[in-house]
Amino acid sequence: MQIPSNSVLIIIDVQKAIDHSSWGRRNNQQAEANIAKLLSAWRATQRPIVHVRHLSTDPNSTYRPGQQGCDFKDIVIPNRGEKIVSKHVNCAFIGTDLEQWLRQNNYQTLIVTGVITNNSVEATVRVAGNLNFDTYVVSDATATFDKLDLEQNLHPAERVHALALANMHQEYATVVDTLTILDSV
Repeated sequence: MQIPSNSVLIIIDVQKAIDHSSWGRRNNQQAEANIAKLLSAWRATQRPIVHVRHLSTDPNSTYRPGQQGCDFKDIVIPNRGEKIVSKHVNCAFIGTDLEQWLRQNNYQTLIVTGVITNNSVEATVRVAGNLNFDTYVVSDATATFDKLDLEQNLHPAERVHALALANMHQEYATVVDTLTILDSV
């Protein structure tokens, strides 16, 4: 696999909010370390990077502005010149200039990482696929949390993650792992 030299690394919602105990148990504890490896490779090769941050309008959200949870995690703090997209809903394309910026710069290939796999990652990837971007989701550079279904059955984060990835794969994106992407940079 070979990805274009102008492939965009998109890091979704890797903010201190995800460390709050209210989220519960999560999978892929190595996700941030894998994102950092990708980020380092993108910086070393001067490829485009987009940092997406969630600015919640819910006063009870761990992602609400004005408190520490809204800050980027130290491992992914943007460098000067790296694009930051601030969103208020789960999808990074809704109410932002992300699509316009990608199109103006002729960026067609997106490498998506971040949290929450079955929420903001999946919502963004579905729209990216529908907008005809060539989209890759990095399975071990994404993470989610245990989830209750409507009958209050608890599903482990690993299963929720696997199902979200299956929903995206070959429909809206191609699911790959960090090593596959790093080998193609």
